[in-house]
Amino acid sequence: MRIADFSRVLAGPYATMLLADLGADVVKVERPGIGDDTRAWHPPADPDGTSTYFLGVNRNKRSVTLDLTTDVGREQARALVAESDVLVENFRPGTMERLGLGPEELRARQPELVYCSISGFGSGEGARIPGYDLLVQAVGGLMSVTGETAGEPVKAGVALVDVITGLHASLGILAALRHRDATGQGQHVEVNLLSSLLSALVNQASAFAVAGVVPGRMGNAHPSIAPYETFRAADRPIAIAVGNDRQFAALADLLGDPGLARDDRFRTNTDRVAHRAELRDVLTALLGAADADHWSAALLAAGVPAGPVNTVEEAFDFARKLGLPGIVDIPAAPADPGDRPSRQVANPITLSATPVRYDLPPPRLGQHTAEILRPSAHRLTRPTRAELHTTEPNTTNHRSSR
Repeated sequence: MRIADFSRVLAGPYATMLLADLGADVVKVERPGIGDDTRAWHPPADPDGTSTYFLGVNRNKRSVTLDLTTDVGREQARALVAESDVLVENFRPGTMERLGLGPEELRARQPELVYCSISGFGSGEGARIPGYDLLVQAVGGLMSVTGETAGEPVKAGVALVDVITGLHASLGILAALRHRDATGQGQHVEVNLLSSLLSALVNQASAFAVAGVVPGRMGNAHPSIAPYETFRAADRPIAIAVGNDRQFAALADLLGDPGLARDDRFRTNTDRVAHRAELRDVLTALLGAADADHWSAALLAAGVPAGPVNTVEEAFDFARKLGLPGIVDIPAAPADPGDRPSRQVANPITLSATPVRYDLPPPRLGQHTAEILRPSAHRLTRPTRAELHTTEPNTTNHRSSR
């Protein structure tokens, strides 16, 4: 399965990286001399000066540079697409059509092609609006429900909308490929950041759609469950996620005040939501008697979901202790003296028969241009592992950075 990847920044590259991990041969098309915008988004950078942002979403890909403003570059692009199963792009709507690479034109020649377009606000009235994650978090409602009640709206700490959209894109591509396998016909898959965010607002969006409730900021509290937020322990915050009355009774027992579960204000979840502020005051006073690690261990042992608010470093260490994949090391290809090994965040999907692959570190700009553009190269299958490495495939190297 070959993917001609004309996308850049995050949503598209994240989608194609996931598909590359699952076995697709992804050819990343970049601008000569510039490449993906995120190559210049640093600090931080690796020792070679490559942006860690770029490195985080471009493993298992080969890079080819094509100047799509020239006839030669566009013809090379068409030749690449002709030998591909999927095309992914996230240019401003209308750009690919102006280049002669739009879905109608390419699929007229190649009906089996799955063509995926990722945009910020769709191809209609929203086509003129630039699709940046921060902008979508603002106009799409996410910031309105993120932050302290009396504070300013706050964006999520990562470009969450891009990631969600990338997941939707990869799912749409897989569904279209399934349809193609059954009918021989490809199709045009379209996803956009705004619609993806509205879908991802889930219960908050449903509150408005069904009941007309416009949710607002609640800090770390939950609109429908209590206690389900962070509290201050003796040393740092701890998250407690009580999902039912049994868990609340266990929490009250462990904190030394079993009567809380029989208090009319806190007997049921509905009662606790109605008296959230009073409950928070009581629990904060009790939790201040010990540190977050003590309470986390004790509460988990009692069947109450709880845990400290970790740093990113502590989060990777926690995953390692649980035996979950965290960080993987991809070795350099011995056949390429310019290749460098790369540390990567592990793909979260575990497959019993076809594990994800970690064959190629993120490519240097145009690293594979000569290889890809050789006249005989287009119909080559994905490079074999033997061609990439002299060792066994790197499918189980889930090693923590610590």
